[in-house]
Amino acid sequence: MLCHINVAVFLEEMQPKGEKMENDVGKRLVEALKYPQESESLESFAKAMEITKAYASSGAATHFSAVARLFYDLFEMFETGKDPRQK
Repeated sequence: MLCHINVAVFLEEMQPKGEKMENDVGKRLVEALKYPQESESLESFAKAMEITKAYASSGAATHFSAVARLFYDLFEMFETGKDPRQK
């Protein structure tokens, strides 16, 4: 559960100052964290978590924020089907 809390805190910090979390993907991620059994995004969450865990345990990650950002980007990719780098 601690990992879930860190991701939620990271998402709040990633939002530009003065801007509310209007991002639909962010809302779906928070929903998956709060209500995992009822969330329609549970499969995307599980896929993103597995890939992120493999990356974090590989030793290639140099900073915590890189791991958190990767998780969010993967979740967004699985939810929307689009490459998050193409913003």
